[in-house]
Amino acid sequence: MKKKTIGDLKEKQLEGKKVLVRVDFNVPLNEELEITDDTRIKAAIPTINYLISNQAKVILMSHLGRPKGKVIEKLRLDPVAKRLSELLKQDIKKVNDCIGEEVEKVVSNMQNGEVVLLENLRFHPEEEKNDYEFSKKLANLADIFINDAFGTAHRAHASTVGVAEILPSYAGFLMAKEIEVLSNLMENPERPFVVLLGGAKISGKIDIVQNLLDIADKILIAGGMSYTCLAAQGYEVGNSLLEEYDLEIVKKMLKRAEERGNKILLPIDLVIARKEVTENGKSKMVKIDNIPEDGIGVDLGEKSLAMFEEEIKKARTVFWNGPVGVFEIDKFAKGTNRIARVLADMYGKAITVIGGGDSIAAIDKAGFAEKITHISTGGGASLEFLGGKKLPGIEVLPNK
Repeated sequence: MKKKTIGDLKEKQLEGKKVLVRVDFNVPLNEELEITDDTRIKAAIPTINYLISNQAKVILMSHLGRPKGKVIEKLRLDPVAKRLSELLKQDIKKVNDCIGEEVEKVVSNMQNGEVVLLENLRFHPEEEKNDYEFSKKLANLADIFINDAFGTAHRAHASTVGVAEILPSYAGFLMAKEIEVLSNLMENPERPFVVLLGGAKISGKIDIVQNLLDIADKILIAGGMSYTCLAAQGYEVGNSLLEEYDLEIVKKMLKRAEERGNKILLPIDLVIARKEVTENGKSKMVKIDNIPEDGIGVDLGEKSLAMFEEEIKKARTVFWNGPVGVFEIDKFAKGTNRIARVLADMYGKAITVIGGGDSIAAIDKAGFAEKITHISTGGGASLEFLGGKKLPGIEVLPNK
């Protein structure tokens, strides 16, 4: 997939031009409105710096959280502007809206190399509706559009699709990198190619698994997803996280995997908590045919972990999305941490790709982020890409 990228814009094509950049600054904030993880901001820095160094006027736009079309004070982008100015080592002008007279005035007075951050796009209901008039108001601020927000590429919103249909459009460096890495996984992975899927829900991942059955050599399923699979196989899963989902669909998926040479691996033992999932709560390891009625699956058991590790170590390419247990509680983070360590040990010997916020948080917590080939900034977007779906934010960008 070869899209026109920011690198195709030469110096003179950018100098003095107003460039509207869709970034993904949807970062986690604590109660004090401090950013607890600035990965997404750092990921956009190469694109922003390239525009600054080429003397463009840089207008950044993003969403934050889910304000659902209303102004929510704690979802303003002021903490982002503060962190961004620290990272860029220059002042960032933050405006209190993303359209309107105040914004137009600030933009018209911009100097070359200056950066302006617009207010949360989702304060306007028109953003998520991909409203044409709203798209036009955003597009009227600039001469060129750059989409560097891979994390929102699966959404057909005004700032991802509407604007791109109006202005000359290009992929930013981050977007281009994501497309390249994930396209390689789909089209030409070094084999064996192993996929590890964890996390809570299976409903959003059925399509991905179906698509990957034709691409991956092995698919390892853990976490909440695995309990639904085990239930579909007739196992009692106690009080484990079990999504209300059509088990017949899951059965068909598992049968298809079996017909393709047992491509799906499920846990054979689990760590089970009783009654409550806490650091001090009681837990024990059980085989999957011995899960008590009040048992709650919280981590992979020793045998499952050894089996998963063995498959991962054989791989030349690994994609991981979703923790394999309740990793937020140290006691139940063993499986997730061990897999993170195995992937880190493979650095330089295999291609390792991680997608999804929780997986990234887990790898960060374990201190192995530097030892991963590529960390995808888009959880839902990377999964849909691997599921073979067309992402509207990418489709709308012109090909080379």
